[in-house]
Amino acid sequence: MATLTPEQVTAELAATEGWQAADGELTRVVTRENFRDALLFVNAVGYLAERANHHPDISIAWNKVTLTLSTHSEGGLTGKDFALARLISDLG
Repeated sequence: MATLTPEQVTAELAATEGWQAADGELTRVVTRENFRDALLFVNAVGYLAERANHHPDISIAWNKVTLTLSTHSEGGLTGKDFALARLISDLG
């Protein structure tokens, strides 16, 4: 799978609300109600990621979850990153 051009990234971002792209990565910070809810959200993300054979970087700071997606094997963003980002966004 080839990395996306800057123009393709811009087009994909337009269809992927709440995410930012920089330096070959997609990032989103999700605020949950509390730490427990953040953990439940991360577990749901983990389930989706495993099904997609994609493994995001995840950081939890109490109720804030930072998600970073990149296709490391390709050295940047691919359609796989945006597909997972949209699934994550559907979690709410």
